[in-house]
Amino acid sequence: MKSLKKQRRIQVIALATGALIVSFGLIWYASQDAFQFFRAPSEVVEAPPAPNEVFRIGGLVEEGTLIRGEGATITFRVTDGGASVPVSYTGVLPDLFGEGEGMVGTGSYIDGEFKATEILARHDETYMPAEVIDALKEQGVYVDPDANDT
Repeated sequence: MKSLKKQRRIQVIALATGALIVSFGLIWYASQDAFQFFRAPSEVVEAPPAPNEVFRIGGLVEEGTLIRGEGATITFRVTDGGASVPVSYTGVLPDLFGEGEGMVGTGSYIDGEFKATEILARHDETYMPAEVIDALKEQGVYVDPDANDT
């Protein structure tokens, strides 16, 4: 009788362990598309990602490159001061989006062009994503907006 209880306990523990392993595996598999990595334009130019890889690119919208095409298609170049990447986006841009402004786009790099599925702009005059600030500082082109306030 005692060995039957012990055997049943071992079976329950093994089944629970197996269920945990399967559930963690399913969670990991389902979350693969949820994790998107940020890259600066210099990184994209140096090591172009695979066309099926979805990632975020960020920097400043290069002056004089914003072109509104037919319909809702917009093209522009995003730069971090070291390199520039062409971007195309079909959709409505955020109100604060403009040339010389900070932006982050989600999409894929296909045939030398970043095809954006989402464009995010800064929240106000001083906000810029931390990743964009870091990339601009590395290139030596970041200007602190609070530096003028004294």
